[in-house]
Amino acid sequence: MTDRWPWRFTPQRGPTLIVIPALLILVALSVWQLQRHEWKAGLIAEREAGMAAPPIELPARIDDPEPLSFRHVRVTGTFRHEQELFVAAVSRRGNDGYQIVTPLVRAEGPPVLVNRGWVPKERKDAATRAAGQIPGVVSIDGIARLRQVRRGLIPDNLPDRNLWFTMDLPAMAAALGLPEVAPVYVEAGPSPNPGIYPLGGQTRVSLPNDHLQYAATWFMLAIALAVIYVVYHRPKPATPNG
Repeated sequence: MTDRWPWRFTPQRGPTLIVIPALLILVALSVWQLQRHEWKAGLIAEREAGMAAPPIELPARIDDPEPLSFRHVRVTGTFRHEQELFVAAVSRRGNDGYQIVTPLVRAEGPPVLVNRGWVPKERKDAATRAAGQIPGVVSIDGIARLRQVRRGLIPDNLPDRNLWFTMDLPAMAAALGLPEVAPVYVEAGPSPNPGIYPLGGQTRVSLPNDHLQYAATWFMLAIALAVIYVVYHRPKPATPNG
């Protein structure tokens, strides 16, 4: 009786000891990336839900700021326009400018730093946007954010020049001469300001979620390695003598 297979698969010890652990690692990396995808998708959904929910009053005292991250809030107080901070930023259309961050003094609790929105470079001077310097008590609807930590290639903040690249709340409070500020800041919503500037509604919640692509890459590498392993063990054609 003839064997149905043209060749019998007989794995060699050396290649097998290398390939099997490598396959397990590649498959584990693929599964890990799938888990990362689910986590990131949940985080995005959580942020979007918090922003879409009805606003809550920002508490006078905040012991744990984490639950307020990306939460739709309302805060009431009086702006100290003479203490504006300038955060280097680009608009949604990619134009250079600044985010205008202003302390809002409340009746209770420490001041809250409010990112009122974006202005182009030529509107950095408050005198060029006087209509937007709203006096008296105001209520701001916006998104609560946690302090930012400098990462990667982001430049250092320059408090002496009033030029900021991250929302370092303690450093900003020190630069303003304030003993403390709320442990979250508020990004103002899209309601227009008199005179247009600052342009609110600059909150960006998009998070890169490329983990499915990474998972597919690791899985395809595992398949490729398995194919190479099998092909390696195919019998070599006989070489004619002579």
